[in-house]
Amino acid sequence: MQNCNTLIMYKYRILLKTGDRLRAGTSGHVYVVLHGKENQETPPTKVDAVFYEAFERGQTYYFTVKNVKFEKVSVLEIWSDDAGLYKEWRIDTVTIENLSGSWDAVFPVFRWIRSNFHYKFRPNDTCLPQDDMFPEQHTQELEEKRTLYKYSQLRPGFPVQVSGIPIDEEFSFSYQWDITRKMLFLRSRKLWTLFRGDWQSVEDVESIYDDDMFPRPSDCTRWLSDEKFGQQRFDGLNSMVIRLCTVLPPKMAVDDEMMRPFLQGLSLEDAIKSKRTFVIDHSIMDGVTTRPGVFSCAPIALFFRRDDGKIVPAAIQLFQHLAPDNPVFLPSDPKYTWILAKMWFNCADAQVHQWIAHLGFTNIIMEGFVIATHRHLSQSHPIFKLLAPHFLYLIDINHCAVWKLMNPGGHIDNTFSVGKDGGAQLIGRHRPLWRLDVDGTLPADLRARGVEDPEVVPDYPCRDDALLTYNAIRSYVGRYVQLYYGSDDVLINDSEIQSWRRDLDLPMEAGGLGIKGVPGSEGKFTTRDQLITVLTSIIYTCSVGHASVNSKQYDEYAFPMNYPSWLKGDPPKDKSAKTERDILDAIHPRKAHREVMSVSKILSERSTRPLGDFAVDYVYDPPAVQIQKEFRAELKNVSDVIKRRNETRECPYPYLDPAVIPNSISISDQTLMDSDTII
Repeated sequence: MQNCNTLIMYKYRILLKTGDRLRAGTSGHVYVVLHGKENQETPPTKVDAVFYEAFERGQTYYFTVKNVKFEKVSVLEIWSDDAGLYKEWRIDTVTIENLSGSWDAVFPVFRWIRSNFHYKFRPNDTCLPQDDMFPEQHTQELEEKRTLYKYSQLRPGFPVQVSGIPIDEEFSFSYQWDITRKMLFLRSRKLWTLFRGDWQSVEDVESIYDDDMFPRPSDCTRWLSDEKFGQQRFDGLNSMVIRLCTVLPPKMAVDDEMMRPFLQGLSLEDAIKSKRTFVIDHSIMDGVTTRPGVFSCAPIALFFRRDDGKIVPAAIQLFQHLAPDNPVFLPSDPKYTWILAKMWFNCADAQVHQWIAHLGFTNIIMEGFVIATHRHLSQSHPIFKLLAPHFLYLIDINHCAVWKLMNPGGHIDNTFSVGKDGGAQLIGRHRPLWRLDVDGTLPADLRARGVEDPEVVPDYPCRDDALLTYNAIRSYVGRYVQLYYGSDDVLINDSEIQSWRRDLDLPMEAGGLGIKGVPGSEGKFTTRDQLITVLTSIIYTCSVGHASVNSKQYDEYAFPMNYPSWLKGDPPKDKSAKTERDILDAIHPRKAHREVMSVSKILSERSTRPLGDFAVDYVYDPPAVQIQKEFRAELKNVSDVIKRRNETRECPYPYLDPAVIPNSISISDQTLMDSDTII
């Protein structure tokens, strides 16, 4: 039996990891106090970075604290003075281990430590504000965050963005993304000798690919096939615009006599009633500004599900108005005339994809949620920890896209028919239409478009694969939310999450995000299910949603006839026969297509960590860690299902396999990291 008069003294090892960011180190003196239960604490201990004069960025340091009277640390107190050059200091994590082997814990800090301020952290650092031991510290942190994360509308009509990039949103030193350097590198390749002169033939276009930097796209024959053109609506980059046709578009000049041959003998009324007719109406393109000398369409297209289940184009009208020079093109038209009509439709579809589906309402719309999260949720808040891995580098990526891709003469401005001004118009036109509870919620969006039923649309990879992961995310979020909110009342009394919720649908002119369709009542969450829906939408959009509009870009855009981002000349105004030469004259010139291939390759890159495997993980609370493990296991099952599906699919669709879906809207620098071996 232990002698009760014997005082056991413990020795602790402390591992401190600094952030991998500019100015993250400190040359100040660092002090720690370890707190136990019942007001026990160690004297302030000055710690030194062993063998270094300062705590440098991206490094892990260890030191010991001896003669501690208590076995477990309940609170870590840490601060630095203002000695030396660097007054602030970024800590990622602090791990404390009782060297007797009886106890250890992680204190996830992930904060900038201001000099001469005493910070206190609990193990795992997770709590709701009503349970916060250090409310003054967290209030001060949020006040500081609000000075850094300010709502702004960087361009008229755009969703909310941050007015300046906070230092925490800049790329770390281990993760750099510079499209200009990448473009220069790609242009240095010998392959560019193939981009001189005019296109001579289709075979000439197909000869530009290699097995190195620019492999042959997955399918270079979509432009020739109606079946593949129809399938492009369901496994392409813009798969969330087609909808079941319930009423014939009044702006489309079609009738039964014209359409019956392409509806397998059905009348238009019967085809619509039997749920076999689909429509895409790009009226949002009507009157949009284009680059000088470049035209674009605002097409309407009808599609029909044949008896064999294939959904194929039945009619294409390239403009919204009825006029003699705006005919309805049909599959019975001359071969290259029909192909050219499909290409002009796809060119308009590409504008909608890049500016609305991708940049505006995946990338930029999510930036507002990032800002609101930092302004209203303490980093100790469990919902902050849930969302933060999915926001990694999103703001910096967005600002790279806006200023390097959309600037005058930038890569997207030069390679899309509407250019930066028309693209900004498209984003502004769509913003009042976007709803979180429909556009941002996959099952609701499928229902709204009438395409959720496999009997109606048999082959829809973007629906079927995405739903598996959406449901896995919702299950994960549901378990996580219920862990911290034992009842709806706990949620209602969470001041931080309610403040966050208020800003989501508060009008932009009143200082909010102006998001429509946010579940809740009078600017508040009243049920946990409402919170689960919003969080699921955010995580899904930042991961699966972004992958669906991003990862296939090279495969779609890299072959100019399949999915042209701009076309030369005028859209066809009659049904006169065209030739292969007309097709070659319409596509990008060689030099312009070089830019398209380079940009689409860069934008299609994926970060190295798959969904659920977080590069920066804020969750250390053991029950929440277990929920994360269950999430990864469920994603593994989803991945196995999708891999099996792709073994039997006529056209494999690997883009929404969770094993290749990034956690956030971010792009890796793999091209540059591999450049030494490539050259």
